[in-house]
Amino acid sequence: MRRRLVVTYLLLLCMVLLALEIPLAVTVASRETDGAVADRLADATRFASLAAPAVRSGDLDALNDELRRYQELYGIGTLLVDQDQRVLSAFGTAPAAPAVAVRGALAGHQVSAPGTLWPWEREPLMVAVPISDGGAVLGVVLTVSPTDRTRRDVLIVWLVLTLVGVLAVASCLTTADRLASWVLRPVTRLDAAAHEIGAGDSAARVQPGLGPPELRRLSASFNEMADAVAEAMERQRSFVAHASHQLRNPLTVLRLRIEDLGSRLDDEDLREDREFALEETDRLADVLDGLLALARAERGRHQVEVADATALTAHRVKAWQPLAERRGVELVAELPEEPVPARLVATALDQALDALIDNALKFTPAGGRVAVRLRSVADGDAEVTVRDTGPGMTEEQCRLATERFWRAPDAQNVDGAGLGLSIVNVLVEASGGRFTLAPAESGGLAATIRFRA
Repeated sequence: MRRRLVVTYLLLLCMVLLALEIPLAVTVASRETDGAVADRLADATRFASLAAPAVRSGDLDALNDELRRYQELYGIGTLLVDQDQRVLSAFGTAPAAPAVAVRGALAGHQVSAPGTLWPWEREPLMVAVPISDGGAVLGVVLTVSPTDRTRRDVLIVWLVLTLVGVLAVASCLTTADRLASWVLRPVTRLDAAAHEIGAGDSAARVQPGLGPPELRRLSASFNEMADAVAEAMERQRSFVAHASHQLRNPLTVLRLRIEDLGSRLDDEDLREDREFALEETDRLADVLDGLLALARAERGRHQVEVADATALTAHRVKAWQPLAERRGVELVAELPEEPVPARLVATALDQALDALIDNALKFTPAGGRVAVRLRSVADGDAEVTVRDTGPGMTEEQCRLATERFWRAPDAQNVDGAGLGLSIVNVLVEASGGRFTLAPAESGGLAATIRFRA
């Protein structure tokens, strides 16, 4: 947009300059030509007045001496012809084709050629004046003038006009660039703020008071809209967090009452219903915990810190080893010996690894293997991959897995609320990292987290 505005301004200026300077340049060339022609006409008219009695009497010696000195002094050639177009005398370089000028002068007209002296042409200036005596044309005086000086004067004026035009274009370029920057600065800031808000920074706003009045009003409207959206999102998160927290107490009371009923139930069917009710309360508690964790993760304004990804990964793998052993799953860590620094939100890697290892252990059958590998990639980023040997997911399922409450069709009866991967995705994005899911090459699922160095 900025380039288009600058180009538009320059195009308009160039059109104005061309409309002004081209006619001015033509006028300068015409004026210099008229001056040179007038000067030569004056000389040729004088020679014609001297030539009339000389041609009638046939005594041309005095006239020839005058024409010779004129040519030696000014470098202007002359040609004297009679009414029969016979050359009576010639001094200097004769023109290549004076016939047209001579015939015009014999008809009683003053003739000059060319009409305009352009800098790129090299033709001499020819001026023909009839020799008249008592109304009769006795012959023609023709002067042939070099035009280098006149053309040089025209060229100098043209160069000055070109220089003025270049300076005007340069000045306009600077002014247009500043004007375009002033006009588009609010638009640029609007674009940047929109991207920042889309990336999760709900506090991004446009600086007010920039640009023309229309864009100032647009910036103010954008800030009001962003404030309203941020307030609505904050109210939504607060509601989810508060509702999840408040539902914990009645859910806990309900579970205690269901557990207390167990000692008073003798019917085996009722005991099975009691166990099913307890499982459902546990599942509802998991959902509430997930909603509460997700609401906290989406609060924004996370404090990013630098942590040792090697130590954090080793600690979480060690914490999950007992559960892996009970389920008969091999849980291994492939870690570098040196520390791997990573920029992340506090506890982001801990919570992400807890969710990914928990999922991997749930879906990996006994005798399977879950590998947690940490490496430092080429650009220094820390990359953690959790790979299992479970049933895995398709690429389409991997794309949908980070949506809230999404469950794979074959995992509806597995414990969980469908919020774990959503929480991982929010925490990783808040850290400025990237979270991807993909089918593993040897079967199973590969979940990869990448944090900036």
